[in-house]
Amino acid sequence: MKVILKQDVKGTGKKGDILDVSDGFAKNFLLKKGLAEAASSVAVNSLKIQKEAEERRRAEEIKAIRELAAKIDKTTVDVTIKCGENGKVFGSVTSKEIAGKLADMGYDIDKKKIVLKESLKVAGDYPVEIRFMEGVSAKINVSVKPEQ
Repeated sequence: MKVILKQDVKGTGKKGDILDVSDGFAKNFLLKKGLAEAASSVAVNSLKIQKEAEERRRAEEIKAIRELAAKIDKTTVDVTIKCGENGKVFGSVTSKEIAGKLADMGYDIDKKKIVLKESLKVAGDYPVEIRFMEGVSAKINVSVKPEQ
């Protein structure tokens, strides 16, 4: 019997898969628990349309992320913080502070996407990478300045 999975089923398949399973397994487990539906031509067509719409939406999302990455690339973010002698920072500049400054500039970026190779503990300029998704990243310059 052909069925379309409504949810992921461990050992069987993922949501949206069209599978050929035994009649007993389909009737007594998958259909009874609502994990699948019979693969009628209407259901298969509906699934195909949903997948195409999802792909189109995902492509638009990726395009928007790439445009944002190109727009933000090579931007300079100024962070002022209390410093001691020789420009040593009290504490360090975190990705949260950088995300806050970017939000002030009009870029809504999650702090988890900002990659700091080392903590910023001395006043100066630092290159910082923002990873939006696999293969899409931007490099910004963070300028840490002592508070006057």
